[in-house]
Amino acid sequence: MSGKVVAILGATGVVGQQMLQCLEERQFPVERLVPLASARSVGRTVAFAGEQVAVVEAAPDAFEGVDIVLGAAGDGTARALLPEAVKRGAVCVDNSHAFRLDEDVPLVIPEINGQDVKWHNGIISNPNCATIIGLVPLWPLHQAAGLKRIIASTYQAASGAGKPGLDELVRELGCVAAGEPVGETAPFAYQLAANLIPQIGGEKEDAYTSEEVKMGNEGRKIMHLPDLRVNCTCVRVPVMRSHSESITAEFERPISPEEAREILSTAAGVKVVDDLAAAQYPMPLDTSDQDLIYVGRIRRDTSAPDDVNAITLFCCGDQIRKGAATNAVQIAELLLD
Repeated sequence: MSGKVVAILGATGVVGQQMLQCLEERQFPVERLVPLASARSVGRTVAFAGEQVAVVEAAPDAFEGVDIVLGAAGDGTARALLPEAVKRGAVCVDNSHAFRLDEDVPLVIPEINGQDVKWHNGIISNPNCATIIGLVPLWPLHQAAGLKRIIASTYQAASGAGKPGLDELVRELGCVAAGEPVGETAPFAYQLAANLIPQIGGEKEDAYTSEEVKMGNEGRKIMHLPDLRVNCTCVRVPVMRSHSESITAEFERPISPEEAREILSTAAGVKVVDDLAAAQYPMPLDTSDQDLIYVGRIRRDTSAPDDVNAITLFCCGDQIRKGAATNAVQIAELLLD
C-alpha cells in the first residue's frame, strides 16, 4: 500500500493530537505528515512516528501535494480552508459541523454507512460525537427490527468542549476541593464541578439546543431514515472524557432484551457490559482511551403500550477517540480502498 501525504488541520488541539495517535496505532500509511495550525503555533512541533514534525501555518498553499486532510478545527476555519484543499486535489475528512448536513457531503460512521464515501466530492463529514456513540449500537438493532423512534438523554464530558473544557474542569475541581470560590467558568456558562448543565449549544426551535437537534438531523442522514423521530436532551456533566447516553428506542418489529444483547454481542464497534446483579454496566472511566462503545442496562421499556416494540439501554464511548479522531481515521482508511 503506497503511503499518503496526510495533513491534520488543527494538529495542536485535543482532537488533532488524538488523530496523530490513532494514525500511529492503526498503522495508517503516512508517507509525510503535515501538521497545520494557526500562526501562533508555528515554531512548535508535534510528535509522530518517533519524530518531531514542525507545525505549518494553516493556509491554502499548505495543502499543495496533500492527499488526505483530517480536519480538527472549528466551523469557520473548516469552511474557509477545506474547499481550498479540495481545489488542490486533497480529500478532506472533517470533524467540524460545517458541512455535515450539506446534500453533496457524505456523513459517515464506517460501521453504518461506510459505502457513502464513494459519492464524496472532496469532503466527507465526521458526525457529532454524541451521534456516533448513540448510533453505533442502535444500527445493528435497526437492521434486526426497524428503528422508528429514539428518545435519548446524553451525559457529555468536559472533553466535548476541547482542551479549554478539560482544563476548566480540572481547575474547578481543585477549587472545590480546597473550598475556594470557582470564579469565572469559561468555556462553560456555569460551574461544572459538583454540578451539571442541561444546555449544550444555542437555542433552536421548540426550545431544543443545537446539540440536541444534531442527533436527529445527523441520524436521519447517516442511516438513510428520513422519517426517524428523535427527542434528545443533552447535559454537560463533570466527567473528563467519555460521553454516556440513556436511550429508549422504538422499533417496527418485536425485539426482546435478550435478542438485543445477542445482536450487540457480535456487532462491530460494540462491547456488551450488562450484568446488573454483578454491578456491571458501561461507565465513562472504563470506556476512556479506547474505541469500543460499551452497552448495558438493556431492558424492556415498561412504559410502552403492549403493541409498541421498545427497549431501553445505556451506552458510553470515548468522545475524543471514537466520537471524533478514530472515526475520522476509519473514514480515511475507507479511502485507501
